[in-house]
Amino acid sequence: MDEELLTIGVFARRSWLSPKALRLYERQGLLLPAAVDEHNGYRWYREEQLETARLIARLRRLDMPLATVAAIVAAPDPRTRAGLLGDYWAAQEHATAVRRELVTHLRSRLLDDRESLTMYEVQVRDVPQQTVLTEQRHVNAQELQAWIDEAIGRLLKAATGHGDGMTGPCFIVYHGEVNEDSDGPVEICLPVDPSGPLDSAVRVEPAHREAFTRIIKAQVAYPQILSAFDAVAQWVAAQGLPVSSSPREVYFADFGAAAPSDEVCDVAFPLV
Repeated sequence: MDEELLTIGVFARRSWLSPKALRLYERQGLLLPAAVDEHNGYRWYREEQLETARLIARLRRLDMPLATVAAIVAAPDPRTRAGLLGDYWAAQEHATAVRRELVTHLRSRLLDDRESLTMYEVQVRDVPQQTVLTEQRHVNAQELQAWIDEAIGRLLKAATGHGDGMTGPCFIVYHGEVNEDSDGPVEICLPVDPSGPLDSAVRVEPAHREAFTRIIKAQVAYPQILSAFDAVAQWVAAQGLPVSSSPREVYFADFGAAAPSDEVCDVAFPLV
C-alpha cells in the first residue's frame, strides 16, 4: 500500500470526523476514499483530502444539510463556495427571525395580551383609484404561499401588455379568513396602466382611505402576521371607524431581496 495513504482511523483523527461520519459521506458520494482494500474493506485516504474533510466538518457544525455541503464542496472556485455559504446563512438568519416573531405572536396569544398589539403603529392614508389585474382563488394556509408566488408570476407576465405595465404595489385581498380550516377566497391585485387593453381579469379598485400598519419581512410569515391584522382591527374599532371592504396586504418592496429586518408590507383595512 502506498505510504502516503492514511488509514481511516488516522484520517478521522486529523480531519475531526468520526469513522462513522466518513462512511456516511462515502455513501453520499461526498468524500470518497482514495482506495478500498478489496479483501478486508479497509479505507485509505490521501493527505490532500484533509482540507476537504475539515471543510465538511466545519460546515456540518452549522447544521448544514448534506446536499448543501455537497454543493459547496463541488463548487469550482472559492468565490462560488463563499457565495453558496452566504446564501445558506442568509436563509438561516431569515428562518431565525421568522421563528422569533412567531414566538412573540404565540406568547401574546397564550397570555391574551391585547396590549402587545400597541407595538404596531397604525396610520391612515388616502389611496387613489386603481385599475388592477386580478386573480382569485379559494386556498388554505398551507397552499397560500405557493399559489401567491405562482399567481404573481402570471400577473406580472400579463402586465407587460398593459401600457406601462405594473404601476403600483401588488396587494393581496382576503375576502374570507384563511387558516387551516378556512380558504378565503383570496384575491391578488396588480395595478396596471388603465390605457392598456382590458379583459375579464381586470377590475377597478375604488379610491378609498385605509388604516394600515407597516411590518418587516420576518413578521410576514403565517401565523405571526395575524398579530398585525389584529392590531389594525383593534385600532379601527377603538376609533369607531367603519370598514368598507376586505383587509389586505400591500407589498411595496422587493420581498426576495429584502433582509428579515427590512420593511416590506403594509397590513391595511379600507375605511368608509
